[in-house]
Order: sequence, then C-alpha cells, then structure tokens
Amino acid sequence: MRVIFMGTPDFAVPTLQKLIDHGYEVIAVVTQPDKARGRGKSVTFPPVKEKALEYNIPVYQPVKARAPEFVEILEGLAPDVIVVVAFGQILPKSILDIPPYGCINVHASLLPKYRGAAPIQWAVINGEKVSGVTTMYMGVGLDTGDMILKEEIALAPDETGGSLHDRLMDIGANLLIRTLDMLKDGTAVRIPQDDSQAGQYAKMLDKNLGKIDFTRPAEEIERLIRGLNPWPSAYTALDGKTLKLWKASVIDKEYEGTCGEVVEITKDSFVVKTGKCALAVQELQLEGKKRMSADAFMRGYALKKGTILSI
Repeated sequence: MRVIFMGTPDFAVPTLQKLIDHGYEVIAVVTQPDKARGRGKSVTFPPVKEKALEYNIPVYQPVKARAPEFVEILEGLAPDVIVVVAFGQILPKSILDIPPYGCINVHASLLPKYRGAAPIQWAVINGEKVSGVTTMYMGVGLDTGDMILKEEIALAPDETGGSLHDRLMDIGANLLIRTLDMLKDGTAVRIPQDDSQAGQYAKMLDKNLGKIDFTRPAEEIERLIRGLNPWPSAYTALDGKTLKLWKASVIDKEYEGTCGEVVEITKDSFVVKTGKCALAVQELQLEGKKRMSADAFMRGYALKKGTILSI
C-alpha cells in the first residue's frame, strides 16, 4: 500500500515510525514549512521531517497544501491512501478525493466530542474522566468524517496535557496500523458521527489562555495548570514578574481575604485564595528562574502571607 504521510509535530512521529516498521511504502511525507526560532533565528525542522530524513523519504513542505500546483504533485504520486496526523492545514476536497482508500485521520479524542485543534489539553482542562483516539475518514467538515476505530483510556488524577499527549500518540500509532490493515482486507466500517453528541470545539491554544483568574474555583484553576503543562503554561504575576504555576492541589477550605492572596504558607507549599476553596501551589517558575518546588522557591524568596498574585 502506497502511503503519503501528512503530519508535523511530535505527536505524529510514532505513527510515521509504525508505518515504516510495518513495511508500508511511505512514498512521501508532507509537513509544515521550517521555522526560524530563538534569538539567532536558527532554522528548525518539524519533528516529522526529521524522522522522514532518517529514512530518506521525500519531504514536501507547501505553504498551502490546497494550492493547485501542489495538488497536482500529490496526484502524480498516486497514493493508495493518505494518512493525516496533526498536519496543521485543512485539506480541500481536491486532495481528499485523490487516494482510492481515502484520507485517514488519527484524531486525539473520542469523536464526536472535542473536534478541533487541541483536544488533548481541553480534555484535561475540562476535567474529563476518559479520553482516547479515533481514526476516521476525512471529509470536508472539520473532524466530522465517518469513524473507523476508537480506543479509550482513563485519565489519571494528576494527568497533564503533556502526559496525555505522550500516551495518546502511541495509542494513535497502533490504532492507525489496525485501521490500515482493515482497509486492506475490506473489513473497515464507516460509523457516522452523531452531531448531537459533539461537545466543545477544542480551539487552538494560545498564551493568553494561561492567564489565571483567581476568582474562578480552585478546582478549575488546578485543571488549567495541568492541562497547559508543558505549553503554553498557566501563569500569574509576583512583584511584577511572570510566575508560572506547574503543580498545585485544591484545598477544600474557605479563607478570608482577596482572591489571588497568599493566605497561608506551609512547609512545602503556599496557599492562594480563589473564588471557591483555595489552591496550594507546589511547583512553580518565576520569570528568569528555573522550574522548582515551592519549598525550594520559598527558601530563596521571602514570600509573605498577604501577598497578592495578580497580572
């Protein structure tokens, strides 16, 4: 089976590796353009490109995959199937219609819930008890195509966006191989999505999402901290400097004071009043400093009860 693989970030790499390991003929990889990063503006390759180059697989990096000249290139490659994993561009019908087996997407949620760009992080932020991966036939709608296979997992109480990402990317890789095997032997089924069961659209993450509003309940803030770990992170400010919060727990107690106020200091944490209950901060990172435990931070920083965390 001739496969074109379309993907960009780390999440897509295990699936590409599985295709190679299982003997699928990956005739081309399509990924996003290289980016200049850092102060020196050094050019970095997308993770999928780095993996493709290890195996001398031809790599294409169109600015717009829907451009007619690039669609012609894909047609000329004559793939049997196109596999799409977190590619980062919406594919037009002109591409979806190219491969006889269709364009197969590996989506990191249990569709139809959490259609969109960031289903992993939003599952944590919203307090979901389970998540998973769905393979599906791609259609012209965003994550609305017929489903093929699903695999569900339970979220751990301390699940972060990063830990769920790593678990789901391996599950997705294995699920894709099972899906392609079913396509080859004619046993793959089409399961239409029930639009009435579609949940919140999993919008793309940005740094502004991480700004902590301490008038919200502690439970919500704690989930936000975990969901945005490691990127873009949840943050507030201390003495005019950005303070990222990496780990916290909910204190089921109401304190006097202002939301965002440090109302108690313990041996290994400090407690911040929120709109409901309170938040014990256990791991953090002050602007210009390394990530560290709260007790290590307080040994070097004279944090006082009554301090207000606010941007």
